[in-house]
Amino acid sequence: MRHRHMIISAIAAISILVAVPVLTFSSGRAEKTTGPGSSQGAGSSGQAVNPQALAEATKNLATIQYSFREVAKKVLPVVVEVDVTEQAGNQQTVNPFDWFFNQQPGNKGGQPRIQQGLGSGIIVKRSGDTYYVLTNNHVVGSASTITVKLQDQTVFSKVKLVGKDTRRDLAVVSFTSSTELTVADLGDSGELQVGDLVLAVGNPFGFENTVTMGIVSAVGRSSPSTDVATNTDYIQTDAAINQGNSGGALVNIKGEVVGINTWIAAPNGGSIGLGFAVPINNAKKAINDFINKGKVEYGWLGVQISDPNADTYPGVAKDLRVDAAKGAMLLNVYRGQPSEKAGLMPGDFITRVNGQDIANANKLTQVVGDLLAERPYDFELIRNGERVKLTIRLAVRPDEGSDALSYKNLWPGLTVVHVNDQVRQSSGDTSIPRGVDGVMIGYVAAGSTPDDQSPAAVAGFRPYDVINQINGRDVHTVMDFYKDLNDKSKRDVTFKITRQGTDVTIGITR
Repeated sequence: MRHRHMIISAIAAISILVAVPVLTFSSGRAEKTTGPGSSQGAGSSGQAVNPQALAEATKNLATIQYSFREVAKKVLPVVVEVDVTEQAGNQQTVNPFDWFFNQQPGNKGGQPRIQQGLGSGIIVKRSGDTYYVLTNNHVVGSASTITVKLQDQTVFSKVKLVGKDTRRDLAVVSFTSSTELTVADLGDSGELQVGDLVLAVGNPFGFENTVTMGIVSAVGRSSPSTDVATNTDYIQTDAAINQGNSGGALVNIKGEVVGINTWIAAPNGGSIGLGFAVPINNAKKAINDFINKGKVEYGWLGVQISDPNADTYPGVAKDLRVDAAKGAMLLNVYRGQPSEKAGLMPGDFITRVNGQDIANANKLTQVVGDLLAERPYDFELIRNGERVKLTIRLAVRPDEGSDALSYKNLWPGLTVVHVNDQVRQSSGDTSIPRGVDGVMIGYVAAGSTPDDQSPAAVAGFRPYDVINQINGRDVHTVMDFYKDLNDKSKRDVTFKITRQGTDVTIGITR
């Protein structure tokens, strides 16, 4: 607020200094006058100078300038240049982040290509003579060699990869130094508000130790696609960020790191004032996990989730009475995982976790991922139109390829939508007749091997099948479907379906 007051005072003082010509109209004739504080003939421009106002404005602007100088002095030593060399295959490949951290392709043809990349990093921790640098996963990639260069041009070539994570696009590397180095102060990104002043520090296009200024344009942004890490939200800023800034620091006016510059939205790869940074609060646990465990451990619920929007899941939100609510819908649950053990069911709509509101499926993934395993947390949800509360003890997310993540453990292994005119039109050649009522299958979880098939896939369900009955009860809506599917009084579930005009009966054992 002090800086904001000085800026306003400086602007006010400047407005006094400049006499603005004003047009007034009298007797139908335009006459030129001057603003307050002016006198004709005072100086070549005819404008008078108010020495007191000039001195006050200069003083305020100087204070702001010196403040930014001090922030830069504090931050520049902790932001480093990260240079990587990667031996790639013979075929030219495209990485969506290559342009961002200034990666240059090497040899082509029969010899393995050598790729060189340049990014930024932040010294975030020290343990004895070992210093740890936080950067982006896409900066280090599959680097065969990594070097770190400090602001004073000192280069460390024996750099080790401590750990990396694709879900948040973070990585930590380490090096040793007998000389004591400055470590960054990590701030609280949760305190950021739109309009806050921030500085971006990094090495854009190899121009070392570059500082740019802007504001926080937005908080809580989601990634636009799966090409950008989705297990985090982002800080949006208009501070200029370009190739080579990736992994660098976004800092507040205290010189505290509040974000890790990660990607920009730009049609031609240049800065247009749309930069995005991973909030530092989303990285703090990752830093410790990398150092202590070599990888990031995420809280694990054991579900498949989505947003039941009208385009992807027609009629679902309305049928489940959640069209006016914010949250994430459970499509399927993994058997034997925390979700099933705690009593979560397909069709549940989670609205709140551990005191945090859930806006959408991405937010649920982020919130659960941040929570520690083997601890109980409160979940609030909507089930069959009613509010329900559950306490769930999370597990550690299994590694990719783990049997726990196999489709064979996914119940029931399908998704449905409400049969309406929109669905009938989109069903194409399946031509769902108007007399056929129920819910249509949109997706069946099927892996690439016979051992990786969901119960629905093993039973023979297909997309576009229309489910009319479950255990002899008619299914008219998506809520009917989930009520009958989740009735655990029966171990076997029998489905009557219509498949391209033919009635078929399929059974699944829970």
